[in-house]
Amino acid sequence: MAKKAKASVEKIVKKVNQEFEKTSSQIEGLISDAMKQFETLQHQVQDPVRKLLKDVDELREREMKRLNDEFERRLDEFHELQSNILERLGVASKEDIRKAEKESIKELKKAPATKKPAKKAAPKKAAPKKAAAKKPAAKKAAVSKPAVAKAPAARAKKPVDKSNLTLVKGIGPATAKKMKEAGITSIDQIANPSAADLETLKGFSNIKGSDQFTVEAKKIS
Repeated sequence: MAKKAKASVEKIVKKVNQEFEKTSSQIEGLISDAMKQFETLQHQVQDPVRKLLKDVDELREREMKRLNDEFERRLDEFHELQSNILERLGVASKEDIRKAEKESIKELKKAPATKKPAKKAAPKKAAPKKAAAKKPAAKKAAVSKPAVAKAPAARAKKPVDKSNLTLVKGIGPATAKKMKEAGITSIDQIANPSAADLETLKGFSNIKGSDQFTVEAKKIS
């Protein structure tokens, strides 16, 4: 009985193994078919994309070339128009100016003696100009006298409003308001602070430039 049971079990295991191998081969076949289909689809998608990219590159090159040609054509037209306008206005071109300069240099080298009479005649004309220049100077001196008399009045300084804390460099309107609320109501309290004023001013140490408040206040007071 035991031998028959063992034989039947071996047959079942063998049959199961055969079925498993058969199923595995079918699954592998399905997987290989799916991979082939995937590769086919990939080629079908990639080929149009590559063609499209190639067409886009060709189109871009054609457009760039067309724009470059158009730009050069317009630039030539602009230069031609500019030269025509200059000719109509009687303005010479750069080449004409250079030619004229070369010709003038040649003429100066050929006839240098022609400028000598002009140099001798120059001092005679300069003499009346100097005499005429002295008259306005006298008028200026006469006008400047009353200005000197008014100078002392202009120097008089207006009294400083020492209650205006914003006169101290670095103190704005908001800070000045807070200082007055804290008891600092005069610039003198910042320039020469008492012990109590120092304690109050320490409360404004977080403000930028607060270490220079006393120095700036002394300049005003």
